[in-house]
Amino acid sequence: MSTGGAWQGPALAAVMARVAVTAEAVGPRFPLYAEPDGGRWTTTGRGSWTGGFWAGLLWLRARYTGDAADRRAAAACTARLEPWVRADTATRGLILWYGTAPAGDDAAAAELRGRGAHAVLSAYDRELGLVPWGDALGGPRLLARVDGVPGTVPLLAGAGPQGAAAAAAHLHRHLDLCLGAGRDRSLRPALRFDAAAGWQPCADPPPGWSRGRAWLLLAVADALLRPDPATPGPAGRLAEAAELLSAEGEFPAGGLVPAADAARPDGPLDTSAAAITAVALLKLARVPGPRAAAYGHRAGAILHRLAEDHLTGTDSGRPPGMLLDGCYDAGKELAVRHELVWGDFFLALGLAALHGAVDITGV
Repeated sequence: MSTGGAWQGPALAAVMARVAVTAEAVGPRFPLYAEPDGGRWTTTGRGSWTGGFWAGLLWLRARYTGDAADRRAAAACTARLEPWVRADTATRGLILWYGTAPAGDDAAAAELRGRGAHAVLSAYDRELGLVPWGDALGGPRLLARVDGVPGTVPLLAGAGPQGAAAAAAHLHRHLDLCLGAGRDRSLRPALRFDAAAGWQPCADPPPGWSRGRAWLLLAVADALLRPDPATPGPAGRLAEAAELLSAEGEFPAGGLVPAADAARPDGPLDTSAAAITAVALLKLARVPGPRAAAYGHRAGAILHRLAEDHLTGTDSGRPPGMLLDGCYDAGKELAVRHELVWGDFFLALGLAALHGAVDITGV
């Protein structure tokens, strides 16, 4: 399959046009997921854990168009993320990194990112060796979850030497807990801490959760791009984790878009997990090593597959530029064939990186 550049420009243009349509539709609210047929968005008022992806999409649009009005819209959206600085949740990594990093030299975004980094650092638990999941989104506070790692690593790394050390500890502790050691390297996406029994695996999300591997791979890739105090752990371990988490054998036939739950290979796909994986692989391709070229080739192949088979076109009978077949929650049968805002973000980020509009190592 050719992954040359002829398809990249039109795909990125379609995604950026869709961002404009979404912005007009949702106003000051945050899009979450859109119906696969008509493209109508379900929105939230504060953004939840996905708010940073919408702000990030608006920044990618501003970079793409160079329009001052688009930049103002992105800045306004990022400003609305400010209440999350004080929220007790490890998803501040997702919210405050991806909602600010695509802003480039924007001073207000940088200031918010710095405040967020120090707030997350203050939540670091030295005894547990990680930033707990927190209680801002409900449920038990003392969880270790793979989706609490991406974004948190680069965010913490910006909080000085203490932040860099916490970033490394947070990542390696999650690798200890979620990947295990020895022959059993099956993924445990979430674990709960019990004072008597220690860390115990949670039933939800299940081990075959599509985004479990993708989120952890993204965090590992970001750590490998920072050969400074952010990653004082053994580099060889991170490279091994990257190889394990990107193994193609975990994907169903076709090998590019995973099932939402590996235990249900005939169930819904999850294009958002594929888009996250593609961005992680693009980052890994920038890390010198014998697998760099292979990572870059696979990233291009995934993005090509998403653009060719899952991105709506002008003759699809649907709004163009929608990345369909994302799965929010297979177990609850919630939004299982939909457009997801984080899927859009990572597809846009990957395409923008291939197009030369974004330095993938900085976002």
